[in-house]
Order: sequence, then structure tokens, then C-alpha cells
Amino acid sequence: MAADTLARMFWDRVEQSAGRPAQSFKVGAEWRTITWREVGDIVRELALGLIALGRQKGDRVALLSASRAEWVQADFAIFSAGCVTVPVYPTYPPDLIAYVVNDSEAKTLIVEDPAQLAKALQVRDTMPGLEQIVVIAGYDAPQPPKMVVTWQTLRRLGREHEAAHKSTLADRVTTTRPEDLATIVYTSGTTGPPKGVLQTHGNHIAALNASMQANPTQEGWVHLLFLPLAHSFARLESFLGVAHGLTTAFAENLDKVGENLRDARPHFICSVPRVFEKVYAKILAGVQAGSPVKQKIFRWAVSVGRDVSRHQQRGQPVPAGLELKRKLAHKLVFSKLHAALGGRLQWAVSGGAPLSRDIAEFFHAAGILLLEGYGLTETCPALTFNRPSRFKFGSVGQALPGVELKIAPDGEILARGPNVATRGYFKQPDATREAFEPDGWFHTGDIGRLDADGFLFITDRKKDLIVTAGGMNVAPQNIENMLKADPFISQVMVHGDRRPYPVALITVNPEELTKFARDQGLLVNDPAVLVKHPKVVERVGRTVEEKNTQLQSYARIKKFAVLAGDFTLDGGELTPTLKVKRRVVAQKYAAVLDGLYR
Repeated sequence: MAADTLARMFWDRVEQSAGRPAQSFKVGAEWRTITWREVGDIVRELALGLIALGRQKGDRVALLSASRAEWVQADFAIFSAGCVTVPVYPTYPPDLIAYVVNDSEAKTLIVEDPAQLAKALQVRDTMPGLEQIVVIAGYDAPQPPKMVVTWQTLRRLGREHEAAHKSTLADRVTTTRPEDLATIVYTSGTTGPPKGVLQTHGNHIAALNASMQANPTQEGWVHLLFLPLAHSFARLESFLGVAHGLTTAFAENLDKVGENLRDARPHFICSVPRVFEKVYAKILAGVQAGSPVKQKIFRWAVSVGRDVSRHQQRGQPVPAGLELKRKLAHKLVFSKLHAALGGRLQWAVSGGAPLSRDIAEFFHAAGILLLEGYGLTETCPALTFNRPSRFKFGSVGQALPGVELKIAPDGEILARGPNVATRGYFKQPDATREAFEPDGWFHTGDIGRLDADGFLFITDRKKDLIVTAGGMNVAPQNIENMLKADPFISQVMVHGDRRPYPVALITVNPEELTKFARDQGLLVNDPAVLVKHPKVVERVGRTVEEKNTQLQSYARIKKFAVLAGDFTLDGGELTPTLKVKRRVVAQKYAAVLDGLYR
């Protein structure tokens, strides 16, 4: 890739692929596709509009919206105007929106719709540096507040001032340097208030160059984007769409992903493990509800798939007889899963949190390769990746080109490379010094090991690592993933730091709970009462006991509690990328946890 900034990369793509499809999205009941030339026209108008509003080079523009085509258009318009994008999670409450806007010193805030506008206006008086709010969709007030403008107004402003500002726009695109700040990305905050990571254009171009070498996509491929673009993983996916000349199809929302997969028919997807866990649980639940014959055929198909998978993992050709069985297994069982994912999925990328090895191996047996990678906001966000031609389940792959890894004496993974945002955290010099060494090594906060082939295995978060009262180290994520392999179980949080033994808070899959109650003849409708029923507790207990046999004695779950409701974003227990906020859960259920030690 010749371009050395994100803005120049975008305009090179517009020139190269002008008439080819760039973005696809739902308008009402129909999908609409627009070309790179059309996206370029929109981005040009938006960038000129921002300049007309008075945005200077280096000004921050905050972006508060769910993932949609306009998010990406705004992102590249901000880069083109020489400004800095500040993504804001759409799930953030008003006070957190104000925190990010004020901390980043954003002068313009782009919001998605009237609901997000209402949140911003609620804390308007606490954001003295904010000059304008731009509303993308659904806002058509006859007399809007002076500081509120619509998306169409911003575009019109750009068209009307093109003659006056087109040379300024050209100058800002051409004079932006790789070392210039591109974006301030606030971490989602599993361990405290969000910190703003300072990412340069050069950091992102390095990450893209490395990812493109490890990620063999083809121009014209379709990918379905449904993760939050405020998170660096989805942002990299959107940048790859530009770098490779892909068609980015935008899911309507997380609830519609299943339907949108069948419509968009993507060649690949990027997802967090939670989505794969839900698909896996749904498949197993469907099989368990089927006839004994159906269950037998399913087990046979999985057995055949696992045999094929073992050959592929070892790089061996699949014998002719086994290949015939594979085709039959696909026709009888796995073709339905492939069709549900659109029918032309080449592979899928999993990131953002650890993926259970059981789930990766099941999908591969079904003919779908889940490639796990690893990185952080501070690494823009890629460090390692499993390649389609070279992978190991349970690992997060090998270092990307240009990335160096080493394991510190205490087991922490350290990383160095041109994609690492060594400028650190905005206005937080102490946190920057703690995480970034002067020679460029970044402390990831994760514990892991490298095998002889250079594959990285993550064993836990350094701060999540449980040290029991007896001084034994327990990795909770490993145990949680083992338990979540049971489709009856939805979420798990293992607890036990400075306590005598590990315990677990467990939530159950609502659909499975309803089915279980019906099968057992339990005449209870209230989930809060149902989860306390001895038969439900015993059902969960069987899984806990089974998984305990695979653990060292000090790591076994001695007691557990089944909670009435699942962990949710709205409840505050999950981050926007669906990771459990341990501190929040521990505080919320402190009395329950204390009870498990009495």
C-alpha cells in the first residue's frame, strides 16, 4: 500500500475503484449499494462542510453513533479535513459522553439520531468547548437550536463553500504526515474510566500493511460489519475495506445479524466470541430437541468433520474416502449452517476476547474456519493473527509482520512495532509511563506464552489473575470459557482473589431454561424463582463438576450461584464488546459472593 496516511489511502481507493461497489446498507426493506465515487462525493462534501464550520487542522471531532455507512463516511471526512476523530460508544450515558467530549476537547459532535442528540443536549451545559452538533438521521426540527445542524445541512454547506475551501481541503490531505494524530480512541473501561489512546496515521497504516499481508482477501469481496465502530477491532475492519477495495455491508443492528448474513452473503466476517458462542448454543439446543436419529447423524457428521479438521491442521491431504464422508456430512448437516451464514463464507475472524477452543474446533469440523487474532486499542489493534494457511486452535496466532513479542519474567506479554501507539494516553503521563517503555515496548496487561513455532497463547489478564488466599494463581477466563461451552450456560464470572477458593456467578440461557422447565414439568414462570429450583441448580452443578475434573484442585469451583438475569450492556455488567466488567459484577453481587464463602 503506497499511501502513508488514512486520508490519502481513501482518496487513492476512490480513484482506483471509482465505479465499483463500496458500501451496502438497508433502506427500508431494500438493500442499497453505492460506489466508491459516490462515497468520495459524500466525504468531500462533509470535509468541506467541517472546514466551513471553522474546523482547523488538528481539531477534534467526536462521533457518537452505532455502526453504519455514515460513520465511515464521517471518519474519512474528518481525516481529510486534517482533523482528529474521537469515537464515542453509542451505549454511553450522557455523563460519559460529556466526559469524552471534554477530555478530548472536541469542538464538533456528530450524533446518529434524535435519541443520541437528546443525550448530548441533556449535558450540553457541561461541555463548554463544544461548538456544533451534527445529526446524521431522523432529525428534521423546523427551528433547530443554533448549534444543531443536520447531516444534509453539513453536506450542503460543503457544496456551497467548495470554491472557497477546495484548495484548503487539498492542502490538508497532502500535508498530513504519518506522525500526525489521526484519532483518540477511548478504551471501553473494564477497569475504570476510559483512557484516550493517541493513535497516529502511521500507526494505522502499519497495522493495515501487516494485516493485509496476513489476511488474503480479494478486491470486491463482501464483508458484513456489525461490531461497534467505536471499538478498534471494527475500525480496523472498516479500514481494511478501503485498503482492499472491499464492499462493506452494514448490519442493521445486532439483532438482525442473522437475517443480514443471509442477505449480504459475506466472504468473511469479524466478530467477538460471544456471537459464535450464541450460534454454537443454538445449534446444540436444536440437536438436543431433535429425534434420536437426528442426534446420531449430527454426532456422526461432527466426528467426520473433526477427522477432516485434524488432517487440515497437520497440513495433510484429506484421504479420498474421508472426503466422500465430508461431502455427505456437509449435505446432511452442515450445509444449513453455511446457508445461515450466507453460503460463501471463506473464514471468520474472532477477536476482542478469548475464544473457546471447543467452539473453534466445532466450527472447523463444520467447515468454517474461525481465525483468532489478538491486539489492543494501544496496538491499533492488531499484534498477532492465525492465517488461513497456518493456524493453531487455542492460540491467537503468530506475530504480524513488523511486530515483536516477548514474555516478561512475570508472564506478561510485551509488544513493539510501528503500529503501537507509543504516544500513549491523552493527558495521562503517569499511565503512559507505566504502559510504554522508552525503547518502545508496550505492556499489554495480558499473561501468555509463545510456543516453539511462535504461536501466542493468552492465559489471562494480568489484573484479572486470581491469587487465592493460599497463594495459588488461577486464570478465570480459562475456566469461564470451559463452562460456557455448555449451551445451558450463558455467562460466567469466576471470583476468588485473596479468598480461600474460587467461586462462580453463573447465568443461564433463557431459551434453554424455558425448555428445561417444560421438560422437567416445573410449573414456575418467574425466571428469578426458576433459577433457584433444585433441578436447575443441579443441572448447572453437573457441568461445574464435569469441568472441575479438568482443573487443578486449587482452581476448581467450590461453590456457585445461579443468577436470575443475564449480564447485559444496559445493566452495566458488559462492555460494548460484550466482555464482563468484573469489578462492576463483583460490586453488584457482593452479597451473593460473600454468601458463597460463608
